[in-house]
Amino acid sequence: MPTRRRERKRPGMSDRGFLFVFSILMIAAGLGAAVWLVATGQAGTVDGLFLFLTALLVALCFGLYVVFAIRRAMETAAKPAAQPAKAGAPAATAKAAAPAAVVQE
Repeated sequence: MPTRRRERKRPGMSDRGFLFVFSILMIAAGLGAAVWLVATGQAGTVDGLFLFLTALLVALCFGLYVVFAIRRAMETAAKPAAQPAKAGAPAATAKAAAPAAVVQE
């Protein structure tokens, strides 16, 4: 007989919360690296330029995710709760379309 493992609810942060915090840290790291490359003058070389652009691209990608996550959270918060169906109301039925006739020549 297979044993079931008990799943305990872990106290702490949700997955979405963790991804949000991780994204903020990655944005800060990307922008920090870009500023550091400019401040030390390394962005003036070809290698430094590509590293600078890569750091900004990483910050941009995680920034887009943060914007998407915030918009999704705001949409979820703005929606009213779904109202339960009334007990005496008949269920809405959808009429099924008749199949189209196939003509063979």
